Amino acid sequence: MHVSSGIDLFDDAVLADPYPTYARLRELGAVVRLDAHAVWALPRHAAVADALRDPITYSSERALALTDQVNERVLTDTVVGTDGAAHARLRRVLSRQLAPRALKSLSAGMYAHARVLVDALPRGEVFDGVADLAAPFVSGTVMRLMGLPDRDRARLLDLADATFDTFGPDTARTRAAFPRAEEMFAYLERFAARGRVAPQSWLGAIHAAADRGDIDESQAVPLMLSYTVAGMDTTIHAVTTALHLLAGHPAQWRLVRERAVPGDAVFAEALRMEAPIQWFGRRTTRDTRIGETVVPAGEQLLLLYGSAGRDRGKWGPTADTFDVTRPDGRDHLALGLGVHQCAGNHLAVLELDAVLTALGHRFHTLAAAPDRAPTRRVHNILRGLHTLPLVAA
Repeated sequence: MHVSSGIDLFDDAVLADPYPTYARLRELGAVVRLDAHAVWALPRHAAVADALRDPITYSSERALALTDQVNERVLTDTVVGTDGAAHARLRRVLSRQLAPRALKSLSAGMYAHARVLVDALPRGEVFDGVADLAAPFVSGTVMRLMGLPDRDRARLLDLADATFDTFGPDTARTRAAFPRAEEMFAYLERFAARGRVAPQSWLGAIHAAADRGDIDESQAVPLMLSYTVAGMDTTIHAVTTALHLLAGHPAQWRLVRERAVPGDAVFAEALRMEAPIQWFGRRTTRDTRIGETVVPAGEQLLLLYGSAGRDRGKWGPTADTFDVTRPDGRDHLALGLGVHQCAGNHLAVLELDAVLTALGHRFHTLAAAPDRAPTRRVHNILRGLHTLPLVAA
């Protein structure tokens, strides 16, 4: 026996505010069959964590997205879309650039960059936390490290957003995004080719890995997606989510400004509340018991990171409350867990801390702009703000 539901997680109204729907799914069980798209959803923290810890049973290969077209044409040979030895070989290339030791030499430049952007913000007047701060800071940092021209920043952000949108089910939204995902590949093949990026850049390091035989030549461009897609949009959403939440909680902003809580705690709590990536797919490799249900081999699953972050079974009655002092906030699953944990998590924490440090040095208060509501774009998998009107003084 299993629990099934007619809930459509990709309905526009649900995508705009998924949390009431997630609560209903958690009440139904550890795993729920979603008839609308013939997939199984894991809405509870414990079940998602168990799946992430067991990549042998819950495979990422040809499973991350909900259509074969995307799994085979977009995600083949990517870090997130491989398992086992193939995954480890690709991840080692990224780890050389994203490990804490490698990032240490970059931190001073990041904090200086954040200060320049924050110093340009108007005191006591409205600014956009996305367009004026988070997006230029994160994308500018990553573009520079990748070795790509800054003039292409807006284009790549748009293509990254579209590439993530292809992960959804076979709907008009997903189909409309696919040509732009293919444009991302075409861009990388042209502008990230040997001789067009500096050898010491992140993308140059990928070419060097192919030259050494660490990866196959055909894997170079798919591996670059880890930077151009996962390295920008998700961190921009995490930073703006943190700013949005802090602007609505003055006492917690004061703790952050006074450095009474570390930046990684703020980052963790923001991700717990609003996972930038709301879900990733997996496929069962064997008959698997989840709670009281046996899911057959070969079935598609959705690991609902956005739901796991609000699970009262894990976080108690304050699951929907933003609290940067939460002692177990770092147990969130928004960046994955185990071998598939986000390789860029240390960089993302550094970027958020640089922004918060710069804001705290210049401004005492941070608040939502009066009569100017934030906006979101409905998206298959990403959750973040499109605009964030703020006032700081």
